Amino acid sequence: MTTPDDLAAMAQALELSGDYRVLRKLAFRQHFSTPNEPTHVGILLDVETTGLDTASDEVVELGMVKFSYHRDGTVAAVLDKFSSLNEPGRTIPEDAIRLHGITNDMAAGHKIDTDAVNAFASDAAIVIAHNAAFDRKFAERYWPTFADKPWACSVNQVGWRDHGFEGSRLGYLLNGIGLFHRSHRAVDDCHALLEILAHPLSGTERSALSRLLENARRKTIRIWAEHAPFDLKDELKKRGYRWSPGDEGRRKAWYVDVDEANRDGEIAYLRQSIYLRDVELFEQTLTAFDRFSVRI
Repeated sequence: MTTPDDLAAMAQALELSGDYRVLRKLAFRQHFSTPNEPTHVGILLDVETTGLDTASDEVVELGMVKFSYHRDGTVAAVLDKFSSLNEPGRTIPEDAIRLHGITNDMAAGHKIDTDAVNAFASDAAIVIAHNAAFDRKFAERYWPTFADKPWACSVNQVGWRDHGFEGSRLGYLLNGIGLFHRSHRAVDDCHALLEILAHPLSGTERSALSRLLENARRKTIRIWAEHAPFDLKDELKKRGYRWSPGDEGRRKAWYVDVDEANRDGEIAYLRQSIYLRDVELFEQTLTAFDRFSVRI
């Protein structure tokens, strides 16, 4: 009979040959490092929904993992977890079920306890989601306590490609550190994300969480390129601008978020290359307390 030690030896032999790369199944762990100083508390949050419209679709599952971390961004330990289904007011579409695997029968009769969510999140110094622009809008709509928390996005605020990863999807990142997992339920994805954030980034001695927290603390400036010439839209897209269609009271224009230090250079680019004149542009200063929020 093949033992776990036998399998580990086989995997090591394959990797040492240089011709194979072995992925190991993710095993959820509680302890990552020994606390030798006061730690902070963070929450990893993931919602599964009936669709992608953050204004009208509904949450069918909320998963959270609470963890402690050191000042330098080293993960310490898993403190608690929260997982709850929620029956939506309409049938869950088939395409959503194919994505997250939560059927109407599974969600029937379930309701997420708002008081329990508030208690779980009460001591969190940061809320992290793998696509915070999506998860934060749902979280604020259902549980207003999240509107008062600073947020970070593990998709956009690490710079994964700069450290050898092929992309920022959760599966790519797990594979990049030699792991895989088969579950896509919310709390399981949170555990997977914690393992990724605890991993040191290539070429540095820092964890991915350390880089994420550093970027989350920075102020960014959202610059709106209102009334930009239509024939230059492809130029703006190449530079990273996104289109806001003007729904929910927002401006109808192209916009970009830049670090505070790059604000003057971006304004100069727009005036010289897009508008060809000294135009006044609308700006918003964003921090972790309002970035990714429906309020922006």
